[in-house]
Amino acid sequence: MTTTKPTQVKLVLLGEAAVGKSSLVLRFINNDFQENKGPTIGAAFLTQKYHLDDRVIKFEIWDTAGQERFHSLAPMYYRNAQAAVVLYDITKATSLENAKSWIKELQRQASPNIVVALVGNKIDLIVAAEEADETCMIRGISTEEVETYASENGLIYCETSAKNGQGINELFAKIAKEIPLEQKPAFSQTHPRTLEIERTRIDLTDGNQDNGNVNTMLASGCAC
Repeated sequence: MTTTKPTQVKLVLLGEAAVGKSSLVLRFINNDFQENKGPTIGAAFLTQKYHLDDRVIKFEIWDTAGQERFHSLAPMYYRNAQAAVVLYDITKATSLENAKSWIKELQRQASPNIVVALVGNKIDLIVAAEEADETCMIRGISTEEVETYASENGLIYCETSAKNGQGINELFAKIAKEIPLEQKPAFSQTHPRTLEIERTRIDLTDGNQDNGNVNTMLASGCAC
């Protein structure tokens, strides 16, 4: 018997700049990829329904900016979140250390029941996988190392490619399976309109307002 009412899940994306957060969401929602996608300013809000067995999960996604100057705003976005995706670039070891810092912050300040996925993005850059030496030159982080870390911290672990779509559906399927059947509304204490207005304020004060992105977000709840 199919559940008619979707389960609303507030999900936040975290990670340093240029690890592919916006590209991952764009692939998940529109099955698209933009080669030269600009950085997110503040945060972007998007939604996507995901069908899992007899359930429908409505992901309400906050794609946060990776620049350090926006770090202090992050709690506003992961507050009351039921899920978080923390991205790193598998070719860049420092991005994993940044991801671990985000996870520690979530463990301290986010909901104790939050579902957290640690995601190694850009696996399309691993060429000639059958030639171990060449692969090791490109892969900056050991998969075994990250799997051990994820297991010790109770995290979902996936490797993905926003460019070709590999692993994206599997990632969101794993998250959906961890979400309890009954969820409170994702924005029970902080309405999205409040955060959307804050996003506009960030853009204006930064001097780099992207009118297209802001207008799209305010009109339809989607910014890419």
